[in-house]
Amino acid sequence: MSRPILISFCSLLLAACNTTPTQPDEAPKRSVYTMQSDGTVPARQQNLQVKHADLRFKVFPQSKSISGTSTLTLVSDVPKTEISVDLDALFTIESVALNGVNLAADAYRNPEGELIINLPQAQSGEFQIAVSYHGVPREAVRAPWDGGFVWSKTADGQDWIATAVQGEGCDLFWACIDRPQGEPQSLDMHISVPANLTAAANGVFKGSTDEGDYKVYHWHSDTPQNTYGVALNIAPYALITETHQSIYGNQIPVHYYHLPQNAEPAKALVEEMHSMLDFFERVFGPYPFAADKMGIAETPHLGMEHQSINAYGNEYRKDPYGFDWLLQHEFAHEWFANQLTNKNADDMWLHEGFGAYMQPLYAEYLHGNMAYMAYLFKQRSTISNHSPLVSHKPMAVEEVYSPETGPGGDIYVKGSLVLHSLRQLMGDEKFFRAVRELTYGTATPQPGNFAPLLRSTDDFVQIVNRVMGKDLRWFFDVYVFNAPLPHLNQQRDSSALTLAWQTQNDLPFPMPLEVSINGKVSTLNLPATLNVTLADVVIIDPFSKVLKAESRVDNYQTWMQAQQAKQQKP
Repeated sequence: MSRPILISFCSLLLAACNTTPTQPDEAPKRSVYTMQSDGTVPARQQNLQVKHADLRFKVFPQSKSISGTSTLTLVSDVPKTEISVDLDALFTIESVALNGVNLAADAYRNPEGELIINLPQAQSGEFQIAVSYHGVPREAVRAPWDGGFVWSKTADGQDWIATAVQGEGCDLFWACIDRPQGEPQSLDMHISVPANLTAAANGVFKGSTDEGDYKVYHWHSDTPQNTYGVALNIAPYALITETHQSIYGNQIPVHYYHLPQNAEPAKALVEEMHSMLDFFERVFGPYPFAADKMGIAETPHLGMEHQSINAYGNEYRKDPYGFDWLLQHEFAHEWFANQLTNKNADDMWLHEGFGAYMQPLYAEYLHGNMAYMAYLFKQRSTISNHSPLVSHKPMAVEEVYSPETGPGGDIYVKGSLVLHSLRQLMGDEKFFRAVRELTYGTATPQPGNFAPLLRSTDDFVQIVNRVMGKDLRWFFDVYVFNAPLPHLNQQRDSSALTLAWQTQNDLPFPMPLEVSINGKVSTLNLPATLNVTLADVVIIDPFSKVLKAESRVDNYQTWMQAQQAKQQKP
């Protein structure tokens, strides 16, 4: 969940994107480098992997500032005399150390957020860089669509703090390699907060230490961590702890850090968490982070898929589908963002398309086909088709989410409908097998036999082709790698109906199409001509299996844009 273009997606689902974070008095300087996440890998970061990240933070709510030390254990398979990590230039760097020895001040520089470090001797294999810093971090003007810290207050005036950095990346508050290849393979976090507050974070809670007016919370994970999923959640939390019995035989800790005044709705939300776990494990496979927890933290912003500590700020809203869509959407990202992570932001639809498809799929699981189709129908009305879902070039997160430079909200709603159509084409058994292979690297995942993966759309195409035993590249060429939807040409007269697909640049599109004539359904390969009379009742695609261009949607969107333009006039 990220970026301003998602306002339409959220309002479509529940009209729930109205958070009220504290606004900064003056917007800080926006470094282009810092405000973009992912994109082209800088030369100084190539061939670097992050074996371990040890992150230490001290949070000062009164001044809205932090101090920190990020110690990264790096591995390079080639000798490196110069490297870089990413850290917002808003921070003052106190020191940079190599293998525990401070470097001279002229050995590093950080003019635009790429902290460039000259090493006194070439390093290869494993080595450690520690960056100590302090300052006022970027404040999220409208989290989670604008990244940074959220400094808020509870109803009784206590501090309520969260980070949300998906769009801009981890470098807004810790020194990292701000791209999927920079995932730490293991993580320790030591978070020092005022003693009346609790710090909830990724992984397993290892204990706390009193330090006068402050308390230090230690969190640890041996699981690779999605970089933007590393998060701080600080409040006077109450904690619900339960254990979920997995269908795979293992036990999963279920933790919800909630505001004390929300104890009753919090209990109901935890019940939903158990139901959602059963759904995802039955349909896809084992919860990927059972060694850590299924964790949720109540936040002063709408939400985000922080690994093993999902942010939740939907205020316990109800809807006619009988579940909390925000909780379900963010939890879906534990599979489709944190277990399966895109190799580059250009493939972000693998996160958000799957994440958005999980709401209609869960509605079907709970209530049957009517709920499934109703959810998809709402999503269909907001697809714009102005850019391909995948461009096949390195993209920054901001570029993908912006409708000016990328597919924008289509990575959600079009991605969801593309998956629906692919499921109808492949059939349930093969579709879900392909998704399991994409997500886990195996069609038969079991706890302990898989690890987080970096994936691309081309990986998905190869898996689909192998599972189907034939080439379905044409499907992705039309729906994913090009923007316009296929158009169905229809010609009907007194004795015949002729149907044919039309695609951009005449791309091949051998999509079967169902047609109902007087209640009898046939599957056609197009082009095709059917004998019909003027009295025959003909329904094209009666079960809405195929995503295609539709004038009703275009007309509705044009009307909606006109209404919005009227409302914006003074």
